[in-house]
Amino acid sequence: MTIPLKLRPLTSEAFVPFGDVIEVSGEVDKYINQGKCARYHDRAALDFHDGRAGISVFQSEVFSLPIKLEMVERHPDGSQAFLPLSDKPFVVVVVPDEGGIPGQPIAFKTAPGQGVNYHRNIWHGVLTPLHAPGLFAVVDRIGTGPNLEEHWFEEAFTITE
Repeated sequence: MTIPLKLRPLTSEAFVPFGDVIEVSGEVDKYINQGKCARYHDRAALDFHDGRAGISVFQSEVFSLPIKLEMVERHPDGSQAFLPLSDKPFVVVVVPDEGGIPGQPIAFKTAPGQGVNYHRNIWHGVLTPLHAPGLFAVVDRIGTGPNLEEHWFEEAFTITE
């Protein structure tokens, strides 16, 4: 038995308690490259404790709906930004903290061109692309010491459209 969890569209307003939606939206901050490139400036609040920002490339296996959500994680020492290297949607799961443990998960489906930045210490699901190639640029903390906490749910959730 699993608990149903419906996907919803990812919006900046719905995601604000958990992090930043990284996308082209609103007014252009400035034009660069001889006016041929619009710069949407400073789209994520990166936050690292006792380390530095690094850029890695992740390649994940592709998931199919329905998706079984059994575990979430958080990173107490740094934010974590996921930027897809394709225009394909992916699933984003965030969970409010309730006294140090995860509460009720919320599942979002990105639109083409959206990435996310999970704020430091926010419970979230694992990288969950819905289409190949599953490639992402990831900006997160590079440093020593543990920066990962996992929580396994007593009862799994099933993510559906």
